[in-house]
This record gives sequence, structure tokens and C-alpha cells, in this order.
Amino acid sequence: MMPPRTSLPCRAAGFTLIEAIVAITITGILGAIVAVFINKPVQGYFDSVRRAELTDQADVALRRITRDLRLALPNSLRVASSGGMNYIEFILTTNGGRYRDIADGSTGGDFLSYTNAADTSFDVLGPMPANPAMTPGDFIVSYNLGPGNAPADAYTGGNRALVQNVAGNVVTLAANPFALQAPPLPSPDARFQVIPGATRAVTYACPIAAPGNLTRQWNYGFNAAQATPPAGGTTATLAANVTCTLEYAPNATGRNGLLLINLTLAQGNERISLAQQIRIDNTP
Repeated sequence: MMPPRTSLPCRAAGFTLIEAIVAITITGILGAIVAVFINKPVQGYFDSVRRAELTDQADVALRRITRDLRLALPNSLRVASSGGMNYIEFILTTNGGRYRDIADGSTGGDFLSYTNAADTSFDVLGPMPANPAMTPGDFIVSYNLGPGNAPADAYTGGNRALVQNVAGNVVTLAANPFALQAPPLPSPDARFQVIPGATRAVTYACPIAAPGNLTRQWNYGFNAAQATPPAGGTTATLAANVTCTLEYAPNATGRNGLLLINLTLAQGNERISLAQQIRIDNTP
């Protein structure tokens, strides 16, 4: 007779508490080592992203300012500092042309009169201003010499006229301020510039020391003296956390001015500065 078969006890699978503690400890040490080596590159990546964003904001703002100033009415740019802010003001133009002048040799046509205030229309020589076209509500300015040179100062209105109607190549004005000038100051080249009625004067405002908003303000009218800030109009923010410095030489190279703008943008611990030199055409 065979003896009964007995089974051996099975060994339990798994790990002990000590093994678990050792594994957790080793994992923690490895994680800490990895964090030390990975933290700097990751932080550097986020820092570079912030710097790139700040640089883009500053570049876009400077490009916008530069584009506007390239269209500024000659001798209309003026700068001021007040209340911790820098202000840049100018009159924006869209295009221009030449008017029929009695001294240009024409034997007929409608001349722009500098003697008869009742004569409020004139012929435009060559193509009419386009892209955008001149429309009622716009203004024309001729031979602007800027503040302090009345009547040739568009801010005071001695050489600025409101367009009432445009038909073909004939422009009709609401009134003729040119015939009221004393002395008369016609353009030597019979030139005029067009100011859009919906924009008029433009002001950029930027904090000097304490970071704040860089803003653009327009369509507030014309002020004989620069207002800091002007009242009314429409205001838009171009960039935040900005400071700036300005230097303007009105006649750096003869009839050309030179404006230097230095923008500094900050975010967290990141700070970037961009400088731009803008040539200002001051040939009336």
C-alpha cells in the first residue's frame, strides 16, 4: 500500500516592506538627480520664449510707429514729456498732389487762389490722389513750416483747408484759408498733402520710468499747442509694461529730422530693449 502523497507549501510572491522602501528611496534619488539636470534647460527654454515674445511686441510697436511717422506731414512732428510720460505728436497724411498755380505757366484752368478768399476750388494737376482717394471731410495742407511759423502752421489752420467736394480733378474747399495768409506763403512747387478726416493728428504716449502702456491716440482734432495728453479721440494700446526714451533732432540733415526711440519691455524677470532711428521728411 502506497503512503499518502503530501504537498509542499508554496512560497508567497511579492516583495517585503524593506524592498519597497529601498526602491522608493532609489527612485527619489534618481528623480532629484534628473530634476537638477533638467530644470535649467527647461527654465532656459521658457525664458527664451518670453524674450522672443517681448522682442516681437517691441518690434511690432516700433514698426507701427515708423510706418506712421513716414507719413507725417512735414514739420508737424513734435515731442514733449509731462507727468512721467513721453509724447510724440504729428499730423498723419495719406497722399498728396500738385495744384494748378498761376505761376506755373498755365493759360487756363482753375488756379488755387492766394488772393481771393471767395475762390474755393482748384484743379489738381496730374492724377488725383488715390489709395485712398481724397473725399469730402478730408483736409489739404500746403507748405507747412510747423509750429511757430504761422500762417504756415497746420495745427493753427492757416494753411489747412477742409475738403467739401471732389469731382474729377476739381477740388472744392469749404473755405479758402490760403487767401487770408499774411504774408501769403504758397508752396514753391505747388504741392499739397492730404490729411484723412478720420485720423487728423496722432499722439503716441509712453511711460518714461515706471512701466505702463504704450498707446496710440488719434482723431482728436488739431491743437495749436501740444497737449499732454490730448482730449478726446480714440485710444488703443500697442504694448504693455513699456518704458521709453526719445531724442528728436528736427533738422538733423538739412530738411530731414531724426527721431531716436528706445523701447524697453519687461515681463517677470525678463527685460528687452530695442532702439529705432526714424528719418522724418521735413521738406514742405
